[in-house]
Amino acid sequence: MSMPSFPNIDPPIQRDDAVNQILSSIAMEELGLSHILNAEGEKLQYILGTIPGLSGPAATVSDVLAANESVRGLLETAVQNQLFLKAKMQGALSASPMQGATGPTGPTGPAGPEGGPAGPTGATGATGATGATGATGATGPAGADGINGVTGATGPAGADGVTGATGATGPAGAAGATGATGATGSAGAAGATGATGATGPAGAAGATGPTGPTGAAGVAGATGATGATGPTGPNVTATSAFAANTSGTVITVILAGTLVPLPNSQLLSPDITVNGANTVFTVNTAGRYQLSYDINTTVALASGTRLLINGVANTASTVAPLVSLSHFANEILLDLNAGDTVSLQMFGIASVATLLPGSAGASLTLIRLS
Repeated sequence: MSMPSFPNIDPPIQRDDAVNQILSSIAMEELGLSHILNAEGEKLQYILGTIPGLSGPAATVSDVLAANESVRGLLETAVQNQLFLKAKMQGALSASPMQGATGPTGPTGPAGPEGGPAGPTGATGATGATGATGATGATGPAGADGINGVTGATGPAGADGVTGATGATGPAGAAGATGATGATGSAGAAGATGATGATGPAGAAGATGPTGPTGAAGVAGATGATGATGPTGPNVTATSAFAANTSGTVITVILAGTLVPLPNSQLLSPDITVNGANTVFTVNTAGRYQLSYDINTTVALASGTRLLINGVANTASTVAPLVSLSHFANEILLDLNAGDTVSLQMFGIASVATLLPGSAGASLTLIRLS
């Protein structure tokens, strides 16, 4: 069997250099592992859609579980690699330096001059063995009995015993004899005669006689003059309102609902006003109105949308999706009274909704039809 051969390295690597290179390789492996772990973290962020400025298709539950299983497997491999690197580093740090064989003993040097200082005192010798234990002495005589102590005072009398239970009740005496039945009373006097009954209802009306023949049609009269044209009626669509949100507002949606502010592109007729928060619109002219709204978010949400009339949710205007949506829209017809209020609201599952910036993130339209 041939012997292994190694390449010649010039200049030769010393033992300390080899240990340093082993430690450097461990450091490089740790650096590479940190990049791998960071990539796994960014993979989870991408799946969950939390990387700023980067969004993909919404992940399903199975996608999230599969990504989680992949990251878990890599972390288990990383833990095993860490144990191997720890053992490798400890072995490199604790390796003893190599030593050559002990050289031969050198010749004895010449004797020093007489009268030199005394040498050091030799080590103390070992302590001798412990001697055998002596015999036990005889037992001394027993001491005299002590004087009896004084008798203690008599303890207090014990408490009275519990009263015994009451004896059972004796049997009931025999029932007395039944008394004699009393005599029957005399019959009472006859009652007075009742009042006369009410008169019966009137008989049914007789049948209607046959209708007489229709008379001959009269001569048509002359056509009258055309009347003057009446004044033009009011333009009912003059009562209308439009408002939008184009600034990319972030809305914290709660279960009970959060009103959507609409501060931009407002075009309101004089009889429709809005509050300072741009969330509540008041109609001051009664009539039948067409109400419509749109909401567009940056990511899909499972929350719902609806209109509030006088602060009460309108069922017909509600959009409550079964799957996440990023666009919500609805339109209804509704009779409103003067003083009624209209608001746009997001509600349902708690979430953070970001309206599309630089476009119609949300809008509301009110038009009086009649």
